Amino acid sequence: MSRTTRFSKARRGALRVMAAGFLAIGMAAVMPGAAWSAPLDAPRDAGIVGERYDGLAVIRDEARADAALRSLVSDINEKRRAYYQEQSAQQNAPMEAVAKIYAQTIYDKAPSGWWFLKQDGSWAQKP
Repeated sequence: MSRTTRFSKARRGALRVMAAGFLAIGMAAVMPGAAWSAPLDAPRDAGIVGERYDGLAVIRDEARADAALRSLVSDINEKRRAYYQEQSAQQNAPMEAVAKIYAQTIYDKAPSGWWFLKQDGSWAQKP
């Protein structure tokens, strides 16, 4: 394989990820409401639920999360995964890249005080 061919493949991969990034700009506007998860706003405000680096919601405070909230988080995550998979197929981009871009969109739109789980396992509160 020539160097030019390898560069072309790498460039095509980068362009796919960039396309997914442009897609994320409008993602919140077209993503189903339950997947954006407004029902989680109060638990996120209270610090019971946070958002992960990979675009999924996560229970932060196990002691204060009841069965209904756990079920809601699970349902929302299922919808998010399905949406990320759909976008991944449409954009011919890795699902993980689409999910991370959406995670950034969630962070950007989140109010200060919400908690975010970083990839290294540490929690950070949005200033």
